[in-house]
Amino acid sequence: MIGVIVPAHNEEALLAPCLAALIYAARHEALAGERVRIVVVLDTCDDFSGAIARAYGVETLTLKVRNVGIARAAGADLLLAADARWLAFTDGDSRVSAGWLAAQLALQADAVCGSIAVDDWTAHPLSVREYFYKTYVDADGHRHIHGANLGVSAEAYRRAGGFPPLPCSEDVALVERLVASGARVAWSAAPRVITSARAAARARGGFGDTLAAWAVQ
Repeated sequence: MIGVIVPAHNEEALLAPCLAALIYAARHEALAGERVRIVVVLDTCDDFSGAIARAYGVETLTLKVRNVGIARAAGADLLLAADARWLAFTDGDSRVSAGWLAAQLALQADAVCGSIAVDDWTAHPLSVREYFYKTYVDADGHRHIHGANLGVSAEAYRRAGGFPPLPCSEDVALVERLVASGARVAWSAAPRVITSARAAARARGGFGDTLAAWAVQ
């Protein structure tokens, strides 16, 4: 079984397209019918995120910690207890491609760090978009780490000790743990994810804050 974890804090505006894309990716022919379980970890939500997740027929786990590291770890623990062999992580404001899961598994690595693309820059000045395209490497061999596009085998995740309870940069910390444990990490642009460049960031210190900082450079 393949497990997919989506941490969510008040994602009602973007969660539906996120889940629709995940469900489509879970049906990819290259997965040969292997079961995919999608879990939305609802962290301190007071909007309709839970109702949207249930309407799409995916599992939910409710927390009140306001901590994305804890949320990702809780979702992973739930799926590992159900014997997931592979864990894939994205975010509630992101849309994976149809071949996202298939591409992760095809790399035959212990972990996969994928790149991201942005399809709407209207919340930011032109200079932010230009700086992104100038500095971001969307190609194999990149060294970007995104919680919105991350996969890891169950064995490697356990060996590395999982996500630390960090409110941001939990994805970076996990990959550092994976590397330290000797895991084979694929830095690939093959698993495709489109993510939001919204100005109102959900996690302090995350991608949204990075974009905001570029705007005042």
